[in-house]
Amino acid sequence: MLKIGVLGAGHLGKIHIKCLKQIPDYQIVGFYDPDESIADAVQKEFGIPHFNVMDDLIAQSEVIDIVTPTIAHFECAGKALKKARHVFIEKPIVTTPAEARELISIAQEANVKVQVGHVERFNPAFMAAQAYLAQPLFIETHRLALFNPRGTDVPVVLDLMIHDIDIVLSVVRSNVKKISASGVAVVSDTHDICNARLEFENGCVANLTASRISMKNMRKSRFFQRNAYISVDFLDKKVEIIRIKEVDPAQADPLAMIIDLGNGKGSRQIMVDNPEIKPLNAIQTELEGFARAIQTDSTPPVTIMDGYLALDVAYRILEKLG
Repeated sequence: MLKIGVLGAGHLGKIHIKCLKQIPDYQIVGFYDPDESIADAVQKEFGIPHFNVMDDLIAQSEVIDIVTPTIAHFECAGKALKKARHVFIEKPIVTTPAEARELISIAQEANVKVQVGHVERFNPAFMAAQAYLAQPLFIETHRLALFNPRGTDVPVVLDLMIHDIDIVLSVVRSNVKKISASGVAVVSDTHDICNARLEFENGCVANLTASRISMKNMRKSRFFQRNAYISVDFLDKKVEIIRIKEVDPAQADPLAMIIDLGNGKGSRQIMVDNPEIKPLNAIQTELEGFARAIQTDSTPPVTIMDGYLALDVAYRILEKLG
């Protein structure tokens, strides 16, 4: 079992603790949170030790799970990595790309595993869709949320859009060559709604929209590629696959959807698939994946470099917003 310590026991930290208690590969050493009221409540609820000093928890752990506010990520991760501890760190990886680059250097010197908590990679709908994704040429994402004061200390790009930035980068696997963006600060001091257009070197274009002042919640992505369209609903955990293939109308199912392209170009059959979505806890799944990476000395599912690239693109978008 891997001895793990949790830094941060707020809303998300409690979820992590619940998940870790369900994973046989981990033994929770304890947690650290500077807020005494939170610490007392969590200690009573979960029956795990509270450490008053972060360094003491790091010293007694093999793995550190960082679920603190983003502003503390760099300090916490730096302390853990310098003690050669494996680190799971929530998204965004740190506050700035410069901090991320420094953290990468520290991690390389420590020669340990680091995973970033881009949890949508483990959304069961996205996992079901991956088998169908093959070099999309156009991607459209919408991540809309009802207003919540929590998180408004940062722009919506870092609060919400960064999820879709990571998803897009994981699918396209090409360098971003051009970015354009626009946004508006409606109710907070930073941008509450943003639209960004990413153009990649391989020709793919991604159009991303994020809003935290919507009248409804939505988390959808649409991937368009040669002879196929894949729709992923991250919120309702649904996937729709629409594929087109050449067909001889004379031999096709009479109930099939057939398109005659005209001018002797033949016919195409439209096929619709709704893959089975296996229910799973995405946070628990990502933490299980990190344990396997440590135990098998393999690459974590979402690497420290993945976390850096998503943050770097997010900041390039923020630069366009001005």
